[in-house]
Amino acid sequence: MFLGMNEAFDLRPDYIINVIKKTGAKIVGFQFPEGLKRKGPELAKKVEEATSAEIIISGDPCYGACDLDRTLLEQVDILFHFGHAELEDTKLSEKVYFIETRSAIDIRPVVEMAVLELKGQVIGLITTVQHVHKLPDVCAVLKTNGKTCVIGRGDSRLAYSGQVLGCNFSAARDEVCDEYLYIGGGDFHPLGVALSTKKRVLAADPFSGEVREVDPSRILRQRSAVIAKSLDAQVFGIIVSSKNGQERMELASSLKALAKKHGKEAHLILIDLVTPDQLLQFKVDAFVNTACPRLAIDEVGRFPSPMLTPQEFEIVLGEREWESLVLVAGAARFR
Repeated sequence: MFLGMNEAFDLRPDYIINVIKKTGAKIVGFQFPEGLKRKGPELAKKVEEATSAEIIISGDPCYGACDLDRTLLEQVDILFHFGHAELEDTKLSEKVYFIETRSAIDIRPVVEMAVLELKGQVIGLITTVQHVHKLPDVCAVLKTNGKTCVIGRGDSRLAYSGQVLGCNFSAARDEVCDEYLYIGGGDFHPLGVALSTKKRVLAADPFSGEVREVDPSRILRQRSAVIAKSLDAQVFGIIVSSKNGQERMELASSLKALAKKHGKEAHLILIDLVTPDQLLQFKVDAFVNTACPRLAIDEVGRFPSPMLTPQEFEIVLGEREWESLVLVAGAARFR
């Protein structure tokens, strides 16, 4: 039997209560990703009753540890950020406490199902922070079935071995792996690994019990179409995020200089929440996104002009071959 998603995550209420009592905080902020927002009022009630602190819940979208609510942070004594691990470039304030919301679900049943679908001998293991503590259990199942497991360390931006982010798949760069097994729900992370490594990736969802091989061909077709639509572009809008963990002005400036080198016009656009509606008034032939790479992938076709990644922009300018394109290079600069 598979637990429902909301019942499977540890929000650590006792720890939160202890921190509030220890710090003497009177006004406390909660920031949740979309999938956990519904748990906010229930947790706030429990914490307020135990501490007498006032809880303010962020209502803005939250896309990762790179997206701390700085407005809320100014209003509170301390802020609890749920669902993500702290990154090296999110040390915005000592007032922020990261609650990783680790999963309590037993991953072994779905891993045993996945073993039947694995074709290789050396299996690379990848997951999000919610399941990263369960990777030794995954290894145990694989070893029992005669497989060898590899849990990659990744670069310094990742908090844990085997962890992947929407913008960082560097934990999946071990060339000895025959294929990868992703533990978790959703498609973006395993697709990113498949595109980054060019290797087979199985996704095992411990909540639904589903095991499937991810197919990156649809994403590649979509990205090919975006590149093709941008080949004749003369004016580019280069998007720079003002979010604390996504701001890459240096990269954006280098792309603007590259456009100038090729006789193109480019403009830097600084923006916090990048949405299709926010970009409607900018009359450019194509956008280049230096913020979260998921914007270009998840919202494909919704922007008023084609939205390129930095690597795709280089392909449009003739600086990079199509064959060298990956979804995300694994480094913080997406290069």
